[in-house]
Amino acid sequence: MIVWLNGTHGAGKTTTSALVQKLIPDSRVFDAEKVGETLMDITPTLPWTGNFQHWPPWRPLVVETARHVLDYTGGTLVMPMTVLVEEYWREISTGLARHAVPVRHFVLHADQDTLRARIAGDTVLGPDSPFRLQHLEPYAEAARAWLHEAAEVVDTTHLTPDQAAQQIADAVKS
Repeated sequence: MIVWLNGTHGAGKTTTSALVQKLIPDSRVFDAEKVGETLMDITPTLPWTGNFQHWPPWRPLVVETARHVLDYTGGTLVMPMTVLVEEYWREISTGLARHAVPVRHFVLHADQDTLRARIAGDTVLGPDSPFRLQHLEPYAEAARAWLHEAAEVVDTTHLTPDQAAQQIADAVKS
């Protein structure tokens, strides 16, 4: 099974995924961003599109990598990865379904003020990360248009990462 943690940049996916992994027996964290980083390391570089998710190889490589890891290890993959383009999510989820890989899709949500405060207080990437800030509106639009309908929404506005992780783990176990 895959437990996919979606949401905007800065929503807490990476932190929460590590906590979820500790709560679900026989689970591992697989960050699909590493697939994008691998594609970015190709030389000469692939034509830049502004986001590695726009490269056609990224989505099937995520599917195939996850499938092969699960075939090898079994268990559960916890995958923290923002996907805001509905077509891309459909491509990934359909690809996994073709391989009979069940997916529980969660969105870590917080209101815009909370997200801005978290981004401002981030000590790892630094305060007011332009990259994270520029994704707030695309996230809000995706949330309104399709994302919240396609996933189980975990409103983290007033939750600690431990509480969010417990809520996700409980949902997966039920």
